[in-house]
Amino acid sequence: MTLNLHPLLNATLAIQLHTASAVVAILATLLIFTRPRGSGAHRVLGWMWVGAMLAVAISSFGITHGGPVWGYGWIHLLSVWVIAGIFYAIIQIRRGHVARHRGMMLGIVWGGLVIAGAFTLSPGRIMHAVLLGG
Repeated sequence: MTLNLHPLLNATLAIQLHTASAVVAILATLLIFTRPRGSGAHRVLGWMWVGAMLAVAISSFGITHGGPVWGYGWIHLLSVWVIAGIFYAIIQIRRGHVARHRGMMLGIVWGGLVIAGAFTLSPGRIMHAVLLGG
């Protein structure tokens, strides 16, 4: 497989920031799962992940493609959910509610990274062109 970075390098700054932040979040996710929960490394990586995911969600508002409300589509509701979910998860872990924290964080990983990421591989999308050609 050969990467074609041309479509990404010619994309808007919002798309480039969105993509770079998503890559950092994916890598941080993989590293977090290799560290013991609650360890110092888990916490440091967790804060890195939070920053990356907030950047992914916030940068999505700079990406519009003719959605029904001021150019925004339904996927932007996921960004609102990610932002709210991150703050909810932080509050829960600070209150000692580990299961609630873990549940929300895993929900964000699945919904905000895996499922949303899968949609970026649809034909006609920039990441489809970068990773799969065309």
